Amino acid sequence: MKKMRNIKVVAFDCDGVMFDTINTNRAYYNHILENFGRPEMTLEELEYVHIHTADKSIARLFDDTESFKAAINYCKQLSYIPFLKYMDIEPHLKILLEKLRKNYKTAIATNRTTTMDAVLSENNLEDLFDLVVTALDVEHPKPYPDSLISILNYFNLKPENLIYIGDSTLDEQAAKAAGVFFVAYDNTSIPADFHIKSLKDMESIIEI
Repeated sequence: MKKMRNIKVVAFDCDGVMFDTINTNRAYYNHILENFGRPEMTLEELEYVHIHTADKSIARLFDDTESFKAAINYCKQLSYIPFLKYMDIEPHLKILLEKLRKNYKTAIATNRTTTMDAVLSENNLEDLFDLVVTALDVEHPKPYPDSLISILNYFNLKPENLIYIGDSTLDEQAAKAAGVFFVAYDNTSIPADFHIKSLKDMESIIEI
């Protein structure tokens, strides 16, 4: 495969790419449901909260105004730290980031909100990214392209200078709308410029 030569920034989604967080999201949202005497999430609900913002996830789980507001207020005082133990970092993430930063800028575009700082801090990743864009930083989170457009604007890039690694249809739609290259991580069911099974496979796509 001929490697791409015009990439200047490599951007990552968090959940499902940097970390396997399905068990984290399961524990976090089931804890919230339990606090309000509600049953655990269904598989369909788990799949939804795994890729959507916290507000949208709570709205899905608490579908009336009063309970939604109560759940949101509970989340504001709920520490995310106890749930970090359920996160599994992608085995090649740190190695890849250290290699990338010799020749590229690195960024995150995630639908996470207030929990992103804790995730980076607990895994000693703060110094390995030049820019982090969460759902709180944009008017419209993924599947809208706002987070990726923010990265383009911050680094003064053309779309062809940015490659984004994601694992969901929301990531694919955002990348397509922003006009940037998209790498699908461990998900062959979504359209992408490239498909990879491990972050180590990025070495076959760009010069590292």
